[in-house]
Amino acid sequence: HPVRPWVAASLHNGVIQLWDYRVGTVIDRFEEHEGPVRGVDFHLHEPLIVSGGDDYKIKVWDYKLRRCLFTLLGHLDYIRTVQFHPNATQYPWILSASDDQTLRLWDFQTRSCLSVLTGHNHYVMCAAFHPSEDLIVSASLDQTVRVWDTTGLRKKQMGGGAGMDVGMPGGAMMDANGMPRPTGAQQAALNVQAELFGTNDVVVKYVLEGHDRGVNWAAFHPTLPLLASAADDRQVKLWRMSETKAWEVDTLRGHANNVSCCLFHPKHDLVVSNSEDRSIRVWDVSKRVGVQTFRREGDRFWILAAHRSQNLLAAGHDSGMIVFKLERERPASAHGPANKLYYVRGRELFCHDYAKASGGASGVDVPIASLRRVGQQAQTDGIGSAPRFLSYNQHNPSEGNVLVCSETDGGTYELVTFSLTNASGSVTDGKRGSCMGPAIFLGRNRFAVLDRHQRQIVIKNLNNETTKRVQPPYPNVDALLDGGTAGRILLRADDRAILFEVQSRRVLGEITAPKIKSVVWSPDGSKVALLCKYGIVIADRQLEQLCSISDTVRIKSGAWDVSPSGGTSSQLFIYTTLHHVKYCLPSGDTGTIRTLDNPLYAQRVVKDQLFCLDREARARVLSIDTTEARFKLALATKRYGQVMKMVRHSRLCGRAIVAYLQSKGFPEVALHFVREPRTRFRLALACGNIEAAMECAFTLEQAAGEGKEASREVWGQLGSEALRQGNHQVVEMSYQRTKDFDRLSFLYLLTGDTEKLRKMLKISNMRQDIMGRYHNALLLGDAAERVKVLEESGNLPLAYISAKTHGLEEDAERIKIAIETQEGSVEGLMEKVDSGARRSGCLLQPPTPIVRENNWPTLPVQKTTLEDLEAAEAERGGGDYDEDMGVEAEADTGAATAWDDDDDFGDAAGGGGADDDIDFGDDDMGDDWGDDLDDLGVDFGDDKAEKVDDMAGLSDMGDATGAFKMPTAGKPPAGCWAANSSHAADHIAAGAASSAMQLLNRQIAASDFMVLKNSMLGSYLGATVSLPGLPGSGSMAVPLMRNDGSGHPGSDSLPRTSLKMKHLVTGLRMGYKYFQGGKFNDAKASFEKVLADIPMVVADSKAEANEIKEMVEICREYITAIRIKAGMAAVAADPVRSTELSAYFTHCNLQPVHLLLALRSAMGTAFKHKNFIVAASFARRLLELPDMNSERNADLRVKATKVLQKSEQMARNEHQLNYNENAAFAIDCKDFAPIYTGEPSVKCSYCGSQYKDESTRNKICITCGFCAAGVDTIGLVTGA
Repeated sequence: HPVRPWVAASLHNGVIQLWDYRVGTVIDRFEEHEGPVRGVDFHLHEPLIVSGGDDYKIKVWDYKLRRCLFTLLGHLDYIRTVQFHPNATQYPWILSASDDQTLRLWDFQTRSCLSVLTGHNHYVMCAAFHPSEDLIVSASLDQTVRVWDTTGLRKKQMGGGAGMDVGMPGGAMMDANGMPRPTGAQQAALNVQAELFGTNDVVVKYVLEGHDRGVNWAAFHPTLPLLASAADDRQVKLWRMSETKAWEVDTLRGHANNVSCCLFHPKHDLVVSNSEDRSIRVWDVSKRVGVQTFRREGDRFWILAAHRSQNLLAAGHDSGMIVFKLERERPASAHGPANKLYYVRGRELFCHDYAKASGGASGVDVPIASLRRVGQQAQTDGIGSAPRFLSYNQHNPSEGNVLVCSETDGGTYELVTFSLTNASGSVTDGKRGSCMGPAIFLGRNRFAVLDRHQRQIVIKNLNNETTKRVQPPYPNVDALLDGGTAGRILLRADDRAILFEVQSRRVLGEITAPKIKSVVWSPDGSKVALLCKYGIVIADRQLEQLCSISDTVRIKSGAWDVSPSGGTSSQLFIYTTLHHVKYCLPSGDTGTIRTLDNPLYAQRVVKDQLFCLDREARARVLSIDTTEARFKLALATKRYGQVMKMVRHSRLCGRAIVAYLQSKGFPEVALHFVREPRTRFRLALACGNIEAAMECAFTLEQAAGEGKEASREVWGQLGSEALRQGNHQVVEMSYQRTKDFDRLSFLYLLTGDTEKLRKMLKISNMRQDIMGRYHNALLLGDAAERVKVLEESGNLPLAYISAKTHGLEEDAERIKIAIETQEGSVEGLMEKVDSGARRSGCLLQPPTPIVRENNWPTLPVQKTTLEDLEAAEAERGGGDYDEDMGVEAEADTGAATAWDDDDDFGDAAGGGGADDDIDFGDDDMGDDWGDDLDDLGVDFGDDKAEKVDDMAGLSDMGDATGAFKMPTAGKPPAGCWAANSSHAADHIAAGAASSAMQLLNRQIAASDFMVLKNSMLGSYLGATVSLPGLPGSGSMAVPLMRNDGSGHPGSDSLPRTSLKMKHLVTGLRMGYKYFQGGKFNDAKASFEKVLADIPMVVADSKAEANEIKEMVEICREYITAIRIKAGMAAVAADPVRSTELSAYFTHCNLQPVHLLLALRSAMGTAFKHKNFIVAASFARRLLELPDMNSERNADLRVKATKVLQKSEQMARNEHQLNYNENAAFAIDCKDFAPIYTGEPSVKCSYCGSQYKDESTRNKICITCGFCAAGVDTIGLVTGA
């Protein structure tokens, strides 16, 4: 399509598809042809499409109406191509070529055939109009190309320009002499004549013969007298025409199969051809050589099309279509010092000086140097040799250095050096080399390139000599990008960017960003924007992500705002897409500023001007309105004075801004400039501004066309908000306007307004509302009125019971007579009422109100800047707000930026810019240190850092304050517990189960919480005590605190935990007792319970914390020993394994009394199996135990002595054992094998169990049963 981003594709199945090539989607389909559609074309100005197919039909479609307008019949075979005349508004012609060996010219306004062009004696494969002259070219399988002259037809049809009078209905057709054209039968007769004998309106001008096989395509050059033809002889031929003859100029050979299509590039001196050999080739017309070849595996190419004005081509192949460019159109550019921009146009390097901008011009261009062509394409102006990247040396103040990189021959760079004072006078170049991607300056006299073969970072000096080679930290780095400061570079690898310091070879930061194209650093170096294919990631100088945005179309370019005032410098990022200029803030807010007719590449933003380059590398200036962006930025940085100034003086409006302010929690700002009553009403409710809401409610009520329902809804919403604030007067008014009598009565009951409640009774009586009367009488305690209501409504038995119950004997007697008159009886009625111990009824009286006030008591508070516009104006005092606030903002964030800068001492070694990185400030030293320490509370989420005196506003009470607000609610103890402690027991006590589990997972890698369920539930339930409340109300949960001994701790409270150290000691003692008695299963259960309870115990002292950690080791050793004991029983028949396990059993760290039992068992096992060396070892260790000297172990001592003597005599082991008593080892808790010192192992971060098998990593530990082994953590936390 000439204007819209559309391409029409006709398919073999008879469908015509309309594609949007920017996003790659089908936007419409046209289906009426039967069989393949071979030709399709857009009208230049009207919403028309013409198509021709194998059904011999030419159809004209209106793509706005989405239907076929008419069909042209006449061809006798397949139609190959169709085309509108290039000047179709003046010449409403369609040209078609067909396999019936003819070309036809049609008038699509009269829907008739103008001429049949005969002469070819085989299928006519294509036909095309000349862009500007009265010529047609056709190509046929008869091996010829014919050029036809349509001058005669033009004169006959148009009479030298007199055409259709579009003002008349249907148009009046006039010939050259002003006479009516033939119509109806006359036209039909002429058509028949044309069919039979042809016409001499169109004559053959040249017949071009030279191809050896059928010609598939022919095309005119847009401006020169040249023709190109493509044929089945695998050749593309160029022909030149004169007034009298045409001749062959050259033959372009290279295709390996039939050439199916060819055309001249509309902007470059190139021929593009495609072929059934699965390739597209680009040829230089002047040099007549191939420049580029694009190949596609498995698909033959059939058709080509070129965009009339843009550098776009489309090619159709077997399985689809591709839309492509021959080369990138982004001009290579780089920012220089101050207000300079360096860029390449053609083969020239220019310097653009923005400082000299005047009268709408963007500045002055100064040529620097001519760039020589390098590589294989040096002999041609071909595609792909233009510079792709430009890099300027910001670190060198004495001279200008520019690196020009192109993708020729796989990637090359050229270093251009020039004087800054006389830029074009002294240029030295010639320093070239190969690289991959852009080359980046590292310092005053160094630059880095990426070696494309070894993927190494090569550091070179300005003499182009290699000084160092650095291996990147990741092997798949494919480009170097600017690192922002000296000595640093950004590495692009896969879908991430890595900030790398070359000197120390450290990775300083890493961030994920898919398909990074370029990076733009902010003027102060504090932020970087990573421009990706379909998004932007903004990060700080350490590559910590600030925000990420995505777009549906490709991002073209971006630039940071460099305005000297206004607070937007380095805070506002402007970027361009194919058709839009947009903005992005570090907070993640985005918006569209304006549309673009053609893509532009942003270079610089100053206030409301965007300086950019177009695709021809011409400097342009665009006016942009950044008010919305500056407004959002001021709101984000809390510069409320500026916000209110913009609200008053800027044209901020629209639902989007209102919705944005509401989403960000600033409805009071929107309230200042929204005038539409309904929107204003919603905003006032969101602010809690009852007065403004009431004003809007009255306006809406009075507005014409507002129905009762809508009005009721408005007053209902207002009443709900007023009730929430305790403003009973407004609640009363809203209930009165909505006639909500039931709620109104209940309101009067709650506020103790008995007089108005009596009025409600009268109103319900007047309205004859039986239920309303009864309810009001009930609320007033008026028994006589209730009896009266029941009697009047016919409920006589209920009236009698009510009268008798409340002692109204006269009324009861009267009602009794009425019941008996109606043949009823009162006998047994009172028996239905329970007359037991509990009285069946008593008179309800209205409760006495606690506070006899109309509205709830409130505290006066000062209006915020955002609510009180006048106060904000007075506060500003007429000074330059932007500059003042800039200073304040710097002071606020001083602590944070100072900490960031401390990391950058490494930059000092890199030379330039080091002084700017470390700012020690000029303020008083004591204040700065104090601020840094005070701010720590905020950084760690500590609420104690900011104490608010809720009663402070009382001293400032006055009429001028205006707004009222309830005191801030206190924080429940459970809400403080999680904030005050890093111990999981305190979090679970507060009910924060998820954060407790996260803590346990981070600290000890806990993964299976079912084991901890009982101890966690115990901690939760044990932190509160339940007390019975008032009769009829629920129980009250009272928190138990462990630090309230000397008074209530307030927000520093910590919970009392149910598990204590004494519980753990008791569990250990039970385990020892069971172990001593040989009840190993019971012992194991005891030790496992202690292990599960320990994470829920908070230590009171450091000594207690050490004891708890010691208990973990004791439990681990005993559980392992018990498991080994069970293993010994399972392998009792195996002498080798049973001896090994008994040996390992003695190496568990047990109590001496238990170790004695283990050594006795091991000695017996080893001696029995004739392993005398280890038996002697066990006997010696046994005899060395202190307990062996007691009388009760006398027999064992004798037995051990005998075993030692016998073993020393035999002095051999019967079996080879995996046991070395002289080497220190740990026991593998899975396979029960020794892990000697230095051997790799996997360790549980909680209980310390070790495993030799690498497969146990990240699996649940066998010993403790709930932590993952092999995870490196901080370990058990025992204190709060």
